[in-house]
Amino acid sequence: MLELGRVATLRRYPVKSMLGEDIIESDVTTSGLVGDRVVALVDVETGHVATAKHPKAWRYLLGFGSRWSDGTIQITTPAGVTIPVEDRDVDQTLSDLLHRPVHLTHVRPEHAAVARPAPEDVIAEGEDADVPYEMLEIGHGTPGSTFVDYAAVHIITSTTLAEIGAEMVRYRPNIVLSTPGSTPFSENDWPGREIVIGEVRLRVLIPTPRCAVPTLAHGELPRRTDAVQRVLNANRINVPGFGVLPCLGAYAEVVSGGTIALGDVASLGEEV
Repeated sequence: MLELGRVATLRRYPVKSMLGEDIIESDVTTSGLVGDRVVALVDVETGHVATAKHPKAWRYLLGFGSRWSDGTIQITTPAGVTIPVEDRDVDQTLSDLLHRPVHLTHVRPEHAAVARPAPEDVIAEGEDADVPYEMLEIGHGTPGSTFVDYAAVHIITSTTLAEIGAEMVRYRPNIVLSTPGSTPFSENDWPGREIVIGEVRLRVLIPTPRCAVPTLAHGELPRRTDAVQRVLNANRINVPGFGVLPCLGAYAEVVSGGTIALGDVASLGEEV
């Protein structure tokens, strides 16, 4: 196997489309990093899963933080107030803050779907504009019940991030690999190949298509349209089943689980 680099960052996002947390190590199952995207908000009126992919409706979710601790999840509001997910009034509190009725759930609805406008439209028309969107069923690349967009694990290299020049948190990866000497967008060549990190074996499925989320404000980070515009200009590729899209990073399924930690070596196998 070819050594790619080492794990420089591990992140999980306990509540879908809220800010996540850096961690030192994590157990990994077929559903991904333990504690990652295990809870989501559902729009009571539409039944759709709330995601900042649809900025007009849900961009303010990126002002909330979320943390996981041995099965307990806490949400931090933009004002800094901490709310346990188990709080009996959590739905009402979040509905009031988001100005629309929502329900917090651990159970991914059957055929759970999210609204996704094209990032080009959001960049051109603005984050508050009514732009066309498509409905996408989530979780196609994972056997679990979490609220991942496609697959269990999302990986990006430091070289690709450096090429784009935008903050890592905007792209919401689980794993960032420090890859000195590699070429930007090398993740494009990984589908069909396995990656071994620590005790974990992954199989890369597709490059990661980018939506409008990286362009939006993330906590104290302001809106930044070039976070996707640069990807649109530099790395539009044909993603099987999705068409030609701007991509950054790669989605992978978990072949065998275990523990991964900061500093673990990541090795890339031949195409299988």
